[in-house]
Amino acid sequence: MTTATTPVSKKEYILQPPRVAILHIIKSLGRGGAELLLPASLSTHDKEKFDFHYLYFLPWKNQVVHEIEQEGGTVVCFPAKNNVEIIMKAGKIAAYVRAHNIQLIHCHLPWAGIVGRIVGRLTGIPVVYTEHNKWERYHKLTYWMNKLSFASQQQVIAVSGEVARSIQTHYHRERPRIQVVQNGIDTGKFTRCRHMERDIRRELNIPANATVIGIACVFRVQKRLTIWLEIASRLQKKHPGIRFIIVGDGILRNEVHQKARELDMESHVYFAGLQTEMRPWLKAMDIFMMCSEFEGLPIALLEAMSMECVPACTDAGGIPEVIRDEVNGLLVPVSDPWQLAHRLSALLFQPKRLALMKRAARQTVVQHFSMKKMVAWLETIYNRVIQNNPRR
Repeated sequence: MTTATTPVSKKEYILQPPRVAILHIIKSLGRGGAELLLPASLSTHDKEKFDFHYLYFLPWKNQVVHEIEQEGGTVVCFPAKNNVEIIMKAGKIAAYVRAHNIQLIHCHLPWAGIVGRIVGRLTGIPVVYTEHNKWERYHKLTYWMNKLSFASQQQVIAVSGEVARSIQTHYHRERPRIQVVQNGIDTGKFTRCRHMERDIRRELNIPANATVIGIACVFRVQKRLTIWLEIASRLQKKHPGIRFIIVGDGILRNEVHQKARELDMESHVYFAGLQTEMRPWLKAMDIFMMCSEFEGLPIALLEAMSMECVPACTDAGGIPEVIRDEVNGLLVPVSDPWQLAHRLSALLFQPKRLALMKRAARQTVVQHFSMKKMVAWLETIYNRVIQNNPRR
């Protein structure tokens, strides 16, 4: 009796090397700027070479978990109620690192950085840390814990030159190395040329010729949304047809809504709440206004500019590295955000100039702040740090 067998191909198969496992550690996966960078960058990374894991601690802030998983990332939550509990997770994280053969730990923001450095010392795995904010803005305990543990990492990434200068002002050692890698976005995704399932202007009955000024942010003190509403009120008095949209939510929700009522702006400002898909909202806007007290390099700003919204902002943090005043947007001092009212009022009387600035805003992001450029720098850093790891 003969048994049929499947012919064996003589084709030689080349075994692919195992993927390099990277673990991102971040406090939460809510819809903040640092958090949103994770799924966006994952979609651009070389996933044939790298295997990405994401660890977070606040289970109630999980809005981008699904987006990361859709892009092929592995997400795990080690629940912690406060920063002390986060530090106490170091042993459990170290066990995860060993079990999944993690070769590099990439931490974001101070408390994730602090626990990540402890894990790095426990496991011998190199640590990369991204600083998204200026040091002088941190709570004193956060500042000192971050500073005291800062030497226990191999590479620091600053999202802007201003953030890098802040680190250097407060931390005077030559090591770890600090490199500026400016935030980037997917300019092919954030473009007005793409079809949108929703038409926000139609949904809100906004006339086609009406100017819309908006913002997308978490309702935090630094965003100064009550001042934002005061500026909006001044503009509305001079330009009655103007409309305003605020996308987002946060702990200051009641305070912000109360301010809108006090200014009698409820019929002129639409509060959209949290949105998982920002592009239809940005497409509805002509101007993206920010009066922040401090910033790193806002992702929401880059997304808005890529969608041809003219930025009108205070010169906080890394924002001046993006906006050239009167060329691709408007820039005013952090100390005098009310200047935005008369600067924007003048611009609204010049529609041709507004149109030119819209195009210039997008061109700036396309040329200098693309996700491809950002990810290329990150992968170069990953490769260098792993190669230089003595335990490799």
